[in-house]
Amino acid sequence: MRPAKATATAVTAVTTALLGGAAAVAAGRFASNAALKPAAGRPLPTEPRLTVHSAADGQITLTRALASLRPGTYGLSGNGSHAVIGPVLDAAPHEADTVVRRLERVTHGTLEPGAKVWLTPQVHIGDPYAALDIDHADVDIPGELGGLPAWFVPGIRDTWVITVHGLGTTREHPMVVMGFLHHQQFPVLDVAYRGDLGAPRSPDGLGHLGETEWRDLDAAIRYAVRHGAQNVILYGWSTGAAMVLHAAAHSALRERISGLVLDSPVLNWETTLRALAAARRTPGLLLPLAVRAAQGRTGLRGDRILETADPGGLKVPTLLFHGPDDVIAPWAPSRQLAEKRPELVTLHTVPDAPHGAMWNADPVGYEEALRRFLTPLM
Repeated sequence: MRPAKATATAVTAVTTALLGGAAAVAAGRFASNAALKPAAGRPLPTEPRLTVHSAADGQITLTRALASLRPGTYGLSGNGSHAVIGPVLDAAPHEADTVVRRLERVTHGTLEPGAKVWLTPQVHIGDPYAALDIDHADVDIPGELGGLPAWFVPGIRDTWVITVHGLGTTREHPMVVMGFLHHQQFPVLDVAYRGDLGAPRSPDGLGHLGETEWRDLDAAIRYAVRHGAQNVILYGWSTGAAMVLHAAAHSALRERISGLVLDSPVLNWETTLRALAAARRTPGLLLPLAVRAAQGRTGLRGDRILETADPGGLKVPTLLFHGPDDVIAPWAPSRQLAEKRPELVTLHTVPDAPHGAMWNADPVGYEEALRRFLTPLM
């Protein structure tokens, strides 16, 4: 090859690499947004859109898909609508491309044929009184970034349950178990944290998958103790479960924590971020860039959550709800945690349940496992 032609070829290759590298970095940054900028109350990218074919007389017909065939009870959200659907109605006539489920109620909006909807673990909308007819107080918890809105449901026990939601949901999600906890006479503090509606933004405007948000849970523990709690049980879903583990390991009041409930816990943020980015159709070659982008933007390190989830560090009884169909937070780490500390950790396996929806797939079995766990802690 002549020198001039070789030089031109080299310059072209370098330029292409630089442009490609810049595009790859931008793509990695975009992919990392799936975990760092989740839209509260909006579906995770793993959740498919379904089409409403009809809705009347206590039945709803949806597009046939793995999601619409799931067992249990779910919220059904759309643009401007929310409903609650029950199990598949096997006795109802089904077409080859549709599924008929029980329609429990339409919370707001309408379900017109052709509407696009998605399943959500958030069954209840509004506050505890509007959704469950349970009296509550709206309280403001002093956090390090500002006031954190929370719902407080009173109870006669001196052990409080503090609940924290996770990815893709709001503080309405824990209301799936609020009626059960209220019946067991536990005071319940359901907390919004940084980035939630009505709560302060994080300084960088990003979510940190529990690694900074746990300090808002710590503020809720301090609030509970100041207002009469002798002990607290921390109850978290998804990244909220990661917050629970951080608080149990690092809170100055961790001696007041008498139990942990972890639902679909994110125990490896890199795996979760990759899963969310892949669900956005990020090419596999760019997934490592999404991880590096998240690290660069937030300072996240995979070993921090792994340290807090170290079986040797657990000090209190822990109930794990998880199952093999969770593609966002794979359940293998939960299973290993239970196997290494069987004297402290109980794993309740829930099949056919997506991330954060263990209660939805089997409400009766879930609440019975929860009752057995909480009874010695009352």
